[in-house]
Amino acid sequence: MKLALAVTGASGVGLANRFIEFLPDTIELHVVASKNSTVVSMCENKKIFFHNDENIASSISSGSFGIDKTIILPCSMNTLAKISCGIADNLPTRIAAVALKERKTLLLAPREMPFSTIALENMHKLSSLGVIISPPVMAYYSDITTLEEMEKFLIGKWYDALGIENSIYKRWDNYEE
Repeated sequence: MKLALAVTGASGVGLANRFIEFLPDTIELHVVASKNSTVVSMCENKKIFFHNDENIASSISSGSFGIDKTIILPCSMNTLAKISCGIADNLPTRIAAVALKERKTLLLAPREMPFSTIALENMHKLSSLGVIISPPVMAYYSDITTLEEMEKFLIGKWYDALGIENSIYKRWDNYEE
């Protein structure tokens, strides 16, 4: 699977690092980081290709390159708004536009709180187009006791939404007898 990961200038860039850390080696990862963010490859021996966020002619900006799924993590409200309005003026927004036009999986992890009405309207519009809106929302049913466990839960849920097999978090068990 070819996966594109765009990292925009929202709080939570560390989650992108953790997302990369747990990614199976079978995934070919293409990373683009906006000017306002920094991504460091956490693991060696991964198929990771870094792209300049200003190069909208980059290989991943074309539908013919064959990116299977795209995630923007974290997704700034600026990036979310641009995608919602069809603005593709940098590589993260361009790869989102390509995912939309190719009807490929696009997952946005907006990181802001609280959400403004405008942001919610943009999320609703994108969700109506099939975009997966998946902010990093904490869960309490998994007996999470540390920040690391919470990060694993979030990343596992994103992997699930992208169809990436994983066992990095404790799944729900009904506990009924």
